[in-house]
Amino acid sequence: MIYELAIVAKTETTEEQRTAIQTMVAEVVGANAGEVLLTDDWGNKHFAQATSKGVKTGHYLYFIYSGNGTANLEIERRLKINETIIKTMMVKIAETVEEGTELAKKFKSPFSKKFNGSILDENDSDSDLEKDKKRFSRRKSCWFASNNITPDWKDPKTYAWLINEFGKINPGRVSGISRKAHRLADNAIKRARNMGVVSHITNTLAE
Repeated sequence: MIYELAIVAKTETTEEQRTAIQTMVAEVVGANAGEVLLTDDWGNKHFAQATSKGVKTGHYLYFIYSGNGTANLEIERRLKINETIIKTMMVKIAETVEEGTELAKKFKSPFSKKFNGSILDENDSDSDLEKDKKRFSRRKSCWFASNNITPDWKDPKTYAWLINEFGKINPGRVSGISRKAHRLADNAIKRARNMGVVSHITNTLAE
């Protein structure tokens, strides 16, 4: 199975501490017949919304790896006892190593330094994209299906336009997207909020 792992550490963590986290993930995955396919350091970010404890910033680390339940449980256990960790999220994203390798090759996120960008970058300009979304909304035709795009929590361009200024997700009857796409977008937005990259109460994004 292929998983993505997102970690937010305290901004005051040292480079040695962050390297230790990366090494831990690689060692646990390797010890359980897996392989880390991508490791990415996003650096310090201002959360879209402060945590319940008032924390406003964090240092993001991101991984794609092949693994199993044993590896996942051990990674989760070690992260829970690490006092430098603020947030974590682990999600299954593919079945085979081949699929995972392809995902790692195509990986882009506006939050990443090394792989900065969006899957929409090769499409039209931002203004043309907005016109395109409005056009599909008027036609009640699903923009995601027509463009073969899946909402991704790491790529706000794929879903941020569905969130209004009060943090509410526009219903399908307004956006024109299908029920399936709306469900996928809802999951992406929930994950983004869990990791602090989208606000719960506005349409603000992490910076």
